[in-house]
Amino acid sequence: MLEEVTHHHRPETPRRDRRRYGAWLRGRLAHLPWKVFLSREVLSVFGVLAAIVLVLAVATALAEPGPLWKSVYLPLLDIFTMGDPATDESPARRVLQLVAGFVGLAVLPLVVAATLNATGAFRQASVGHPPADDLRDHIVLVGLGKIGTRVLAQLRTTAHQVVAIERDPHARGVALARELGVPLLLEDAGAPGVLDRARIRQSKSLLVLTRDDGENLDIVMAARESNPRVRVVMRLYPPDRRTRSAACAWTGRGSTGVPRTAGSCAPATGLWVVSTRRGLDFLMTGVQPHPADPRT
Repeated sequence: MLEEVTHHHRPETPRRDRRRYGAWLRGRLAHLPWKVFLSREVLSVFGVLAAIVLVLAVATALAEPGPLWKSVYLPLLDIFTMGDPATDESPARRVLQLVAGFVGLAVLPLVVAATLNATGAFRQASVGHPPADDLRDHIVLVGLGKIGTRVLAQLRTTAHQVVAIERDPHARGVALARELGVPLLLEDAGAPGVLDRARIRQSKSLLVLTRDDGENLDIVMAARESNPRVRVVMRLYPPDRRTRSAACAWTGRGSTGVPRTAGSCAPATGLWVVSTRRGLDFLMTGVQPHPADPRT
């Protein structure tokens, strides 16, 4: 099956990457979604807070001339209710302290909410490891169950680049993907935009190894719409009559060659469907090999 998706040849095993821990750590930190802290919500809230501090600092400097740092420091203490009551100071200073206190009551909940939202978005986005923007000619692997984990481990012994997609964060292969540094999207591959984030348009192969036959067909059809030239290996197990019929119907509709005959959809205990430019080849295991592919 790996030979099918890698164009019938085994690439040379690359040398082990012996980067130091510092280089590895910099690479991991570079993929973290730091941009969530620069979202429009966060920038708006902190921009309003900075503008208020600036106005209060100017007013404090006019009311009580002094060092610039003191004009900024006192309003900050008043906004965060950390300063002492200005009972022994000028009336202007007492008024400014009251204004800063009311402003703090109105703005601080927004600051806390924006910070918590950004932190939650950062944690959720950092669980995955999106691929680089310049990645191409890679293999997209959907499903990190038992079979997907073994396929991922095998692919990482070769020179092929892999992008994994798995919606279950507790799946068997998620830990392996993180350990190997494989780009990982913890999302539903059938959801809109997920395959695009995996750069399916620039990929050369797609392996769909989930347990849901109908979902596998949907993912393959969506991938072929985005990238008609992508080479696909799809898992159908157990291959019931309805799924085989749907796969055969999709073969005749989406391929440029001659559709497979009914004999190509004979029952089997395991069924691999390999999509090529000429259509779909059924690589069956458990009963008999496909007549057009004696290797199985």
